[in-house]
Amino acid sequence: MAAMKQPALLGKLHWLGHDAFRLDGPPVIYFDPWKLPPKSPRADLVLVSHEHHDHCSPDDIKRISGPQTVVVAPASAQGKLKGARVISAGERLEVSGASIEAVPAYNVGKKFHPKTAGHVGYVVTVGGERIYFAGDTDYIPEMKDIRCDVALLPVSGIYVMTAAEAVQAFGDIQPAVAVPMHYGAGVAGSQADAQFFKDQLGDGAVILEREA
Repeated sequence: MAAMKQPALLGKLHWLGHDAFRLDGPPVIYFDPWKLPPKSPRADLVLVSHEHHDHCSPDDIKRISGPQTVVVAPASAQGKLKGARVISAGERLEVSGASIEAVPAYNVGKKFHPKTAGHVGYVVTVGGERIYFAGDTDYIPEMKDIRCDVALLPVSGIYVMTAAEAVQAFGDIQPAVAVPMHYGAGVAGSQADAQFFKDQLGDGAVILEREA
């Protein structure tokens, strides 16, 4: 892969383990916060992909929430997150200076994240750049329609797409850079999956160190 100029968003992005990320602001945005490090800064915006415990953690969200924090989640997570703004794939919101689009996230031929459950990923535009958080998903046809500067892609297999399938997803999406996720937390996947992804994409992928 040819080297490309890295998006400014990448320098503001922190991997917090598994599928949890923080994007420094303004606004400060968390994706699927779970098992957050101590002294995590307050969120302006929290985006939740679905209701599973390792993605939708009310205790973690409470820790980073203030009076003005906005939580966005699909209907499947509404029962765990009272007061959250509900979103479905294809819908858009303008929140805290960020433009948010929910996109499909589902399994193909697996039972864990059926399409009918309405789980989502997110494409967020902030500061003129776009970041795609895929959520728990397989390699799906809808990825051909996603355009972004930074793509956060699961690589573990089992519950989501494999690292090899994530490489295919990269080819469809064509981001400036991709970051592997969904590994190393005892749920599924390992550093080896992230490294395979990196080895296949070269400068097209960046492995972030987990923030403690």
